[in-house]
Amino acid sequence: MEQPDSGAEPASAAGGAAEALDRPLPEGVRRRVVALVSDAFGGLTVGELPAQLRQYVRFTPSRRAKFAGNAMAAALESDPVFRQRIGERLTLAQPELCGALAAGSPPAAADPLDVAAAAYVLRPAGWVKLVAAAGEEALRADAERADEAGRRELERLREELTEARALTKSETERLRTELDAARKEAESLRRKVRSAQSDIKRGEAALRQVGAEMETVRTDATAQVSAAESEARRLRGRLGEAEAAVEAARRAAREGRSVEDMRLRLLLDTVLEAAQGLRRELALPPASVHPADLVDAVEPGRMSPKDIAARALSESDPALLDQLLALPQAHLVVDGYNVTKTGYPTMPLEKQRLRLLGGLSVLAAQSGAEITCVFDGAELAAPVLLAPPRGVRVLFSKAGVTADELIRQMVRAEPPGRPVVVVSTDREVADGVAKSGARPVASAMLLKRLSRV
Repeated sequence: MEQPDSGAEPASAAGGAAEALDRPLPEGVRRRVVALVSDAFGGLTVGELPAQLRQYVRFTPSRRAKFAGNAMAAALESDPVFRQRIGERLTLAQPELCGALAAGSPPAAADPLDVAAAAYVLRPAGWVKLVAAAGEEALRADAERADEAGRRELERLREELTEARALTKSETERLRTELDAARKEAESLRRKVRSAQSDIKRGEAALRQVGAEMETVRTDATAQVSAAESEARRLRGRLGEAEAAVEAARRAAREGRSVEDMRLRLLLDTVLEAAQGLRRELALPPASVHPADLVDAVEPGRMSPKDIAARALSESDPALLDQLLALPQAHLVVDGYNVTKTGYPTMPLEKQRLRLLGGLSVLAAQSGAEITCVFDGAELAAPVLLAPPRGVRVLFSKAGVTADELIRQMVRAEPPGRPVVVVSTDREVADGVAKSGARPVASAMLLKRLSRV
């Protein structure tokens, strides 16, 4: 088919050239025109297409309408030959509509947008009126759709308002119910408060009554103390009388003094023999300390009081422990596990005991002091096979008795005046033994002293 000359204006185009739109193409008509051009685009060869549209030849109709819509609309408006070719394709695709437009009587049942788009492409006589009418119809349809959407939105808002009112009413009822419950609860609490205030008043009255009774008891106790003091004075008088009678009897017995002296000597011999027998029975060693050893003085090679003051021993200085153990008949009592768990807690208990007892054995040989090491027996599942080292007494507490209690019992068993040193970091143990006259020292001091062994 021979391509028409682009410079020759087709008859239909020439006939419609006198007509022109005085306003922009309505948006609905424009979209429908672009869709028609895009559908007819595929039936044309590359040579039949305007140059600006040839790059979209391989696109699908939907993609052409999306990406080349403006270019196709511009080409359709400015290129009459391209518009004629699109019109020919449209006539083949929709012959009835195109024939009706050519006859000047578009079908009444046809879509106004389709009629306007076809009239814009074919440009029959009166096509401007058809496009304008289609635009007005489209605007009217859009207005109707907008009105319908507005009515639906208004109906939806009315339904939401009704639901909100119902929800508000139910929420109000719920809040009113909760308020009534809260008021009842508040009234109940007020009654409880009034009851509690009454109980407090009764308690205060009872307290005042108890105070009065205590005052009465105090008065009675004062009277009883006064009576006891009077009785004590009477008894002291009788004691004086008894002492006077004894003195008179002593004066009366002086005549038989020789007989009494003999009896006294016999009693003294009996006491001496009993003391010697008791010493043999207890296997007491001879006294190794003499009175001269207890005189406070400075021996050659030892520190004087001035040196000790200059040294300013701290509570953790092991030299202080040496001074305490140098006291006559000193007894060192060690809280075993307290020391081992302070110095080497990661070792097993058996190795903790062996390490501590080895150091205490050397300390006993160096100081000559009596040393007792006490372990808690609560953790023992079976008897401990342990040979106590030389110079160290090893004790385990019985079931139900802690090592702390056993240490306090040992301190209370010592005679008053004997120097007793207790090694423990436990504050309760330290305070307890201090009240019994013993000297508590920290476990760290003993550990430092043993590190020098």
